[in-house]
Amino acid sequence: MALPKEQIEQIKQQLFQQIESTFPEDKKELAKQQIEAMNSEQLEAFLKQNKLMKTQVGASQGQCVFCSIVSEDVQSYKIGEDKNSIAILEINPISKAHTIIIPKEHISSSDKLPKEIFSFSKEIAKKIKTKFKPKDIIISSANLFGHEIINILPVYKNETLNSEKHQAKPEDLQKLQEFLNKEKPKIIKKAKPKKLDLKKLWLPKRIP
Repeated sequence: MALPKEQIEQIKQQLFQQIESTFPEDKKELAKQQIEAMNSEQLEAFLKQNKLMKTQVGASQGQCVFCSIVSEDVQSYKIGEDKNSIAILEINPISKAHTIIIPKEHISSSDKLPKEIFSFSKEIAKKIKTKFKPKDIIISSANLFGHEIINILPVYKNETLNSEKHQAKPEDLQKLQEFLNKEKPKIIKKAKPKKLDLKKLWLPKRIP
């Protein structure tokens, strides 16, 4: 079943926003032309191939990609969650463990982000720093598909949010997910036996 015309335009506009925000200048125009030339079937195939939607459900309801991730219509690699947001691994990362924090509510501007999301972002950044030891971590909000998100970018060399992205293999993302979600075993300290004070030790009287 083909996507409705108004939905095609909406999806294309969302893709244009992502291209504008993430693509190098010399590749933006070509990418936009390729998206613009797609018909309904080609666009749906493109979305599925790039894992931007599992089914047509998310698109037919007018959801943006990030809302579809929150509702689990789109596959993701989750490494954390609280009542306000989820943390997922970026499928086109700049560096290892590049993570996106997505508010569960569709928030269209940074000034509407709840304070709790920044605390949650710091928790995830701390988890990444503990596991991978980057020299720094960049935490920065961005707006893609009209949905405000937060990038958590580990810096190992001199990476920035404008650095080149690469497509990660699903098996690599899964390994990262498992590694980041693995809890350290708790070390239970054994109680040391108390030393007996022989002077205070009560002993029964000797019976002759």
